[in-house]
Amino acid sequence: MNSSKHTELANHIWSVADLLRGDYKQSEYGKVILPFTVLRRLECVLEPTKDKVVEQAAALKDREDIDADRFLRRASGLTFYNSSTYTLKKIAGDAGHAAEHLIEYVGAFSPNAREVLERYEFARQINKLHDAKLLYKVMGSFADLDLRPVERNENGEIVLDDKGQPKLVVSNHQMGYVFEELIRRFAEQSNETAGEHFTPREVIELMVNLLIAPDEDALTIPGAVRTVLDPACGTGGMLTAAEEHIRAFNQDATVKVYGQELNPESWAICRSDLMIKGQDPDNIKYGNSFSNDGHKEDRDDPDKVTKFDYLLANPPFGVEWKKVKDEVEHEYETLGESGRFGAGLPRINDGSLLFLQHMLSKRQPAEWVPPKGPDERGRWKGGSRIAIVFNGSPLFTGAAESGESKIRQWILENDWLEGIVALPDQLFYNTGISTYFWILTNRKTPGHQGKVVLLDAREHFVKKRKSLGDKRKEIDDKQIEELTRLYGEALDVASNAEHPLHNKVKVFKNEDFGYHRITIERPLKLRFEVTETALAALAASKPVQKLEAAGAFVEALKPLIGQQWQTKSEAWVAMKDAVVAAGLTWPTGAPFNKALRDAVGVKDPEGETQTLKGGADEPDPELRDYENVPLEEDVEEYLKREVLPDIPDAWIDHDKTKIGYEIPLTRHFYAYQPPRPLAEIDAELKALEAEIQTLLGEVTE
Repeated sequence: MNSSKHTELANHIWSVADLLRGDYKQSEYGKVILPFTVLRRLECVLEPTKDKVVEQAAALKDREDIDADRFLRRASGLTFYNSSTYTLKKIAGDAGHAAEHLIEYVGAFSPNAREVLERYEFARQINKLHDAKLLYKVMGSFADLDLRPVERNENGEIVLDDKGQPKLVVSNHQMGYVFEELIRRFAEQSNETAGEHFTPREVIELMVNLLIAPDEDALTIPGAVRTVLDPACGTGGMLTAAEEHIRAFNQDATVKVYGQELNPESWAICRSDLMIKGQDPDNIKYGNSFSNDGHKEDRDDPDKVTKFDYLLANPPFGVEWKKVKDEVEHEYETLGESGRFGAGLPRINDGSLLFLQHMLSKRQPAEWVPPKGPDERGRWKGGSRIAIVFNGSPLFTGAAESGESKIRQWILENDWLEGIVALPDQLFYNTGISTYFWILTNRKTPGHQGKVVLLDAREHFVKKRKSLGDKRKEIDDKQIEELTRLYGEALDVASNAEHPLHNKVKVFKNEDFGYHRITIERPLKLRFEVTETALAALAASKPVQKLEAAGAFVEALKPLIGQQWQTKSEAWVAMKDAVVAAGLTWPTGAPFNKALRDAVGVKDPEGETQTLKGGADEPDPELRDYENVPLEEDVEEYLKREVLPDIPDAWIDHDKTKIGYEIPLTRHFYAYQPPRPLAEIDAELKALEAEIQTLLGEVTE
């Protein structure tokens, strides 16, 4: 693809900002530029059948007994139409009535196209431009913009190239690039959340490759039908790439794409893009996927698609879900495992794993069909594959039995996680953080069952000659091909130490990511000592304050100041004798004994071990420690090997043991780099000192 073409086109469109400067803030440019771009593209696509649609609309004008929408769609040859005789060029030529005619023109679109422009609040922008006397100028800039999909001759016939294919002007794919570039600029001007709107094309291509590659044989079957969902679809780049990838294997395959998007501008672009390509724009739902699931089952519409063959998404990184907290928690508490979020809820400031649970709820059910004979292989019937882009947080955030840990545990124990790919940093336009692909499926191949592939692709990149925002790296076509092949052959590569990329692939069992979070206790050891500070603490305690002669009780112990005892029984006998000698009664009861021990007890490694009721050693909270022990290892054996040689009186409180799951990917690929020799560092420092002295000498001369 000619990248300079879409950049040139995007630059030309964005130059309209020069007209808006002064009347619009920089962050508002996109509110004008984006809807006008959509409007002009739709106009160019509809141009070949415009006269036919206008004629059909006139014939049906007074026919209330006929569904005009169906006939007008048929006349346009697309899923949308415009029945007005106006064009942008014609409206721009009548500056005095431009706003009136443009609103009429927009109102003549089919309902599905009109809804797209309404999401931009287009009527409001028209009036604002009209008041600023800019409307006809802006329309003039777009009216001459050639956004035709294909070239046509004077008779309206498609012009073919040397290979007999339609000669493209601005293809759907290239228009997608233009949309993404405009959205990127708008996002930068608006200081939007990193990565909220779009995903770089090479990232999408690699992601789609890993998602679909295992199904290449099945996709070539005649009559293949596949459904694809992106619940955070943005401008639709992933859906476009998935559709094109499937069609590359089988031009006759039926690919139906579905999505949902919260950002109105992105939703409008995605929906208009589908209209342009002949897909059903109603498949792209508007709203929050968590609180308003646009693809949930509907009893009144049994034909509605709610389960999908492929699911992919790049949800916003680290975005909180506080706005939908009530709806999500209600579903979690009332539906449990029969709802979307039954595995657990992550912390409120990162909804990434909510997206993954939502996607897992949209899978096709899978059934394993065993072989019928010795010459056949078993196969999966149904099932789905999922690919999602995450930052590092979902890999390890959350302690044992936290929401995040429970979600990871649920996924791994059900054997749905196929692999994770660590990507280079600085791949995205608005953030330089490290990112990861998670690939999941409920139809793993037999050799892959019970295993997870970790692939380190962090060094697979080329530096961009010119940065685009925070995007300074990209993955080229050769690297995409290599990584696709490497992921597909991961099990063989991991088992072959001679393979040149062996150190880039590791394979683990599901349970390797689980651990027991054990609590290691040490006994509380005390000696006992009466001091002024101890008596002050005792006097302030509630059990002593409740005594009838509290003051006299404390006074009776003052002669013991400075005395120490190694055992509790010795200390109690001495203090009891002092109190009785003063004519007082020695108090009894657990609260008093605790207050007395807290006051006169002093921690001492050589002191007496304190015991609980029943004789068990009492733990010292300040010496408590925690360890993560792999699931497959016996925790008592771990204690004997790792703890008892240094702390022989330690023990595990099994009642506090928790199970956790984390995926420490970078730790598994860590390669120790020994520090440089001191002599080498010293020589380098001396060389720098000499260079500095030389430079200083030149300055002072």
